[in-house]
Amino acid sequence: MDERVKGWKHEVGEASLSDVHRSIKVSPGSSALRRSLAFFGPGYLVAVGYMDPGNWATSLAGGSRFGYALLTVALISNIMAIVLQSLCARLAIASGRDLAQACRDAYPKPVALMLWCLAEIAIIATDIAEVIGTAIGLNLLFGIPLELGVIITALDVFLILYLQKLGFRWVEALVITMLGVIAVCFAVQIALADPDWGEVILGFAPTTEIVTNPDMLYLALGILGATVMPHNLYLHSGIVQTRAYGQSLPEKREALKYATIDSTIALMFALLVNASILILAAATFHENGLADVAEIGEAHNLLAPLLGLAIAPTLFGIALLCCGINSTVTATLAGQIVMEGFLQIQLAPWLRRLITRAIAIVPAAGVTIAFGDSGTAQLLILTQVVLSLQLSFAVFPLVMFTSNKKKMGDLKAPLWLVAFAWVIAIVIAVLNVKLLIDFFWAA
Repeated sequence: MDERVKGWKHEVGEASLSDVHRSIKVSPGSSALRRSLAFFGPGYLVAVGYMDPGNWATSLAGGSRFGYALLTVALISNIMAIVLQSLCARLAIASGRDLAQACRDAYPKPVALMLWCLAEIAIIATDIAEVIGTAIGLNLLFGIPLELGVIITALDVFLILYLQKLGFRWVEALVITMLGVIAVCFAVQIALADPDWGEVILGFAPTTEIVTNPDMLYLALGILGATVMPHNLYLHSGIVQTRAYGQSLPEKREALKYATIDSTIALMFALLVNASILILAAATFHENGLADVAEIGEAHNLLAPLLGLAIAPTLFGIALLCCGINSTVTATLAGQIVMEGFLQIQLAPWLRRLITRAIAIVPAAGVTIAFGDSGTAQLLILTQVVLSLQLSFAVFPLVMFTSNKKKMGDLKAPLWLVAFAWVIAIVIAVLNVKLLIDFFWAA
């Protein structure tokens, strides 16, 4: 029996994203640098989910209301993300399965279908955030009405089809280029805001108020849900397998090492962007007594008078639009991995992508249009809390699989990593239970 199917009930079956599966060569005889560069890319697609428009809403609200205090949540969330994404790469490389395929194989059909439904809810919540963010970006920069902007965001499926036809590296190149633009925009805005760097450093220190203050906990969980996102766990375990690494144990160990380095560096970059949004809100709004800025459009309009330069809101809009486009691209890929992995639907790649996009975009567009301009901030924050509540249903299976010697073989996660991952999983679950208790108690 193939080493990859030991401990699993079934053969892997058709790979998710089959049109790009193992399409990027890893030359075994080349230099270590060249082999490592072959794995450069997937981490940045994953990092996109850690700086999507949902992050903007929670970070703007957190920074304007509580100053720099929630920077510690962004840092802790990012550490959690690095650990969990490394487990995704480990699962994919050791078993040849993405997380959706592993769940379908490991659990009874009713349980697998329930997990699929929960994953789809998470992707819809993700898509609502991406749709709103992109539509707001188009509105701020070009004056396009929100409703028309929502429809335009659905066209990203054709962009993905075109780029994947050229090769998966083109998808990665688009995403990384946009990330570079986002970084430049925020670097300039932070320089203009001139924050108190002593307060920024103190903001990364934990405080018990985050747990004891229900309002702060709600936003903290929103940041957690916007940072450690369920769809990213499915996404990473799928796109790592676009690399044609070898199947021997040494080759798999090397693939895991390079894939983990790639995602770790990319997620540290994501932390810089996330922290920049919160720092910008704290330095610009909180310091000027504006504690209730959560609407992205409102933040955009306030930047010019507060920072004194007309270019500030333009840079804000450009960064938002780039985040929105990047996020819709990666959410579409995640939706395809989830549907294919759980349901094994055998359709042409273009049709599969169209269906998975429709499953997410139709409810996302409907809710966005129904809420209109006025309710976007509350809706964005709510989607991130929904994602946080969904997170345990992806994290617990992931930790269980990667700590199982029968399923993972010699690439089973080491004990210290398993222990750390279980702590993360339990902390997420406990915080979510407390959020629900606070919510119903307040009601």
